[in-house]
Amino acid sequence: MSDIYQFQETEMSGQKIDFADYRGKVVLIVNTASKCGLAPQLEGIEKLYKQYHDQGFEVLGLPSNQFHQELGSDEETSEYCQMHYGVTFPMTKQIRVNGDDEDPLFTYLKETAGHGRIKWNFTKFLIGRDGQIIDRYAPVFKPEKIEPAIVAALAKK
Repeated sequence: MSDIYQFQETEMSGQKIDFADYRGKVVLIVNTASKCGLAPQLEGIEKLYKQYHDQGFEVLGLPSNQFHQELGSDEETSEYCQMHYGVTFPMTKQIRVNGDDEDPLFTYLKETAGHGRIKWNFTKFLIGRDGQIIDRYAPVFKPEKIEPAIVAALAKK
């Protein structure tokens, strides 16, 4: 696959997310976990989403319990993220980011961006308007530090 537009995910609500709908947009993809010490990053991610959404910026959170820090159900995760961090961007059903049964999107992201397996929650991938990976950010990399790259990507038409 040459870009992200071939993938589909399922929102917690059960609705399909077709990545073809993201064509021409800048997308931040994040593996999340509600009970992770990095979960407060959700506030910063939400702030970026609200600030740049009207300019063509999308965020997609993909909860994973692979590191044993996610709540038991998608409903609990959704409520927790909305209540504690004000999350309004789409969140998918729980996925796996490593291993034989990992989500195909993460297989693609890891192979394309390099750096191998996902080592922890809140690994972030910034995707340009052309569907190509701009960069992969480590879990501890704060969302606000990604803002210049988002602004630059949005400026490219």
